[in-house]
Amino acid sequence: MYKKILVALENGAADERLLPHISLLARQVGAELLLLHVADGWAARNFEQLKLAVSAEMKADSDYLETAAERLRRTGLRVEALLALGNPPNEIVRIAASSGCDLIALASHGHKLIGDIVHGSTIDKVRHNTTIPLLVVSTKVK
Repeated sequence: MYKKILVALENGAADERLLPHISLLARQVGAELLLLHVADGWAARNFEQLKLAVSAEMKADSDYLETAAERLRRTGLRVEALLALGNPPNEIVRIAASSGCDLIALASHGHKLIGDIVHGSTIDKVRHNTTIPLLVVSTKVK
């Protein structure tokens, strides 16, 4: 069913709720995982235009991705890790399409209307700009 799943990671606690779900699904269907984090700090958003050096944030994000990927590889999963720079929803949609992903997995934070307005909703922006199915895992703890 699914051959390649893009897993949008944020380098935070939500990832620890998302990864077990996706690992199990990937194992069940034999899918490859593409772990993606989009660095969106000032340096990341202006990296190409200003020919900036890799920032501490970007280095930490890259290390985080490789650690997560290696942990999953040790369980027998096929995993690729990719650090992108820029606007997270745009990069998630672009990379999912260009990498041939057939599922995008994201964590939801359960913001209410005001929270979505203030923080923006990556999920909302992704779902409106892709035809690739989404799997949204709630990070709320009961």
